Amino acid sequence: MKHILPLLIFLCVFPLLTNAQSGTKGKSISAADAAKLLMVKQKYLGGDFVAALTGFRELELSNPDNSTIKYYVGMCFYNMGDRKSARQLFDKALAIDNDVHPETYLMLCKMELGDENPVAAKGYIESFKKRGVTDKELIKEASLLEAYCNNAERLINSPLPVRIISLGELVNSKFDDKNPCVTADGHKLFFTTRRPESENAEKDTEGDGLFFEAIYLSETDSVGTQGNAHNAGGGINTKGHDACTSVSGDGKSMIVYRNDPYDRATTGGNLFQSKIMNGKWKKPEGFPKQINSTYWEGGGCMSADGKKLFFCSERPGGAGRSDIWVVEKIDKHTWGAPVNAGTVINTPYDEAGLYLAPDGKTLFFCSNGPNSMGGYDVFKTVYEKGTFSPPINVGYPINSCAREGQISMTGDSRYLYFSSDRNNGIGENDVYKVDMLDYAILEPDGVRKKADYGILKGTVREGFEGYGMGGVEITIKDEKGHEVRTTQSGERGEYYLTLPAGKFSITLHFKGYKDVTESFDITVGEKQPLTVEKGFLLSK
Repeated sequence: MKHILPLLIFLCVFPLLTNAQSGTKGKSISAADAAKLLMVKQKYLGGDFVAALTGFRELELSNPDNSTIKYYVGMCFYNMGDRKSARQLFDKALAIDNDVHPETYLMLCKMELGDENPVAAKGYIESFKKRGVTDKELIKEASLLEAYCNNAERLINSPLPVRIISLGELVNSKFDDKNPCVTADGHKLFFTTRRPESENAEKDTEGDGLFFEAIYLSETDSVGTQGNAHNAGGGINTKGHDACTSVSGDGKSMIVYRNDPYDRATTGGNLFQSKIMNGKWKKPEGFPKQINSTYWEGGGCMSADGKKLFFCSERPGGAGRSDIWVVEKIDKHTWGAPVNAGTVINTPYDEAGLYLAPDGKTLFFCSNGPNSMGGYDVFKTVYEKGTFSPPINVGYPINSCAREGQISMTGDSRYLYFSSDRNNGIGENDVYKVDMLDYAILEPDGVRKKADYGILKGTVREGFEGYGMGGVEITIKDEKGHEVRTTQSGERGEYYLTLPAGKFSITLHFKGYKDVTESFDITVGEKQPLTVEKGFLLSK
């Protein structure tokens, strides 16, 4: 989702592009200050908000009653994340001249919305409408904000019966932490961070000037206590941007977004896949050209059988800037042609942050379209027989009037993880955990019903010495002999799979050891998925 920052800056800067030559409002300024104002505006438009703020502040000292200058100072504060100071400057600008840049009302609407005051936010929309604005882009933005306000008012008044838990400083930092990807058993939580690893950590000087993204890992112990986050290690992180976009239920495979200025293969942002080998992540391998185009590809998730990939791309042929696409695997090494997921789920705005639920059919994604309650919200759709159901906003308080990122869930759908830049966080985005004991997010009405899948887990051990065997190839076939799942045991011999109800066989293979095959049944529970636990001993 790296493209989002420039988009947000553009939305904040756009009014300046339409008004930069219109002069200033309030008390007139000298010719020298007018010339300086134009120079400072250029710094602002270039994204150098610190330098622009200094320049605007200097102009404000000699022009204390000029509403336009106060407006620009407020915009600098807003883009630098100081919403309190921005609010004060916008209020001062309106006190001098209530016709100062009408987009000021939209900025104040965003702030009230960010504080989850949708009724007050709508009041600023009404004030904006009274200004008689004719600019089509501003009218479009006002209409979108009004839709956000209406959605927020409705959803806040009907909160979900869930509990939001901040993961605190064990996972989060004062920097950007997002893209949580949890394994099915809930023991490993991968996420993306922009924290520096050292005092000499490099910054993305060609981009937004912040530290490069890296993939981190936080593990939980046997009683569920969250551990301190650390670099995921192996070959998964580079000097450039590395972000986890999804992880397989068993934690052995990960789809990674990479944008490394030192590697031409990642130019513009592409998708890669990394797998665990001997307990360490291998260097990620890129997807083929029909998936990784010359445009931005920012995230993806794969079906449990590895035969279908859902991914986001800004390539032509979509409904908006970033769309959801689907591609199927033809054979072990060949992918087909990607197909746009269509306008049932894609909007003229942005779709990103994909996650396919353990039931294999519920796809979650983020969108900043008109059904959001402010910025990016999480939505869900059911994908069956090649068709997507109309998306549903997952609701408050998982969504808020802030910007929510992608989600991930444990295999039993009890715990959900998501990221958000909502108020009272530690950094720009934080990772949160949701306890859904009293809510079934995969059900249309939120009421837990009979589960339609079960869980198979266990440990593979060496038959003589008894240690856990990692890297054992595990194949699951249905009663007709069709292969439905493949995986490998973890470094301690553990494995974890979700399967639909039915009769299956499991075969374990490890070079130098005898193959083991055993039959088993998966049945479903009344409310929670039932777990079948099977341990194996391999002998030579």
